[in-house]
Amino acid sequence: MNAKHDFPPLDAARMVYVRPVAVIDLPEDVQQMAEGLETLYALHSTDGERLALVRDRGLAFALALQNDLAPVNVH
Repeated sequence: MNAKHDFPPLDAARMVYVRPVAVIDLPEDVQQMAEGLETLYALHSTDGERLALVRDRGLAFALALQNDLAPVNVH
């Protein structure tokens, strides 16, 4: 299908990166709150500030969208 779409420009101020984080790499107090999980998902601003840690990728995307942010997956 060859259809052109005019997408609005992405506002970098609204963009957040979603990436997996190994629980073992987190501070001990955060590890204890992870309740046996091996991986959490972090939301980061474009300048690298960690905004949130959540238990799964779907929740990370939902949290971003509920806050009018544009989530981008990072590997």
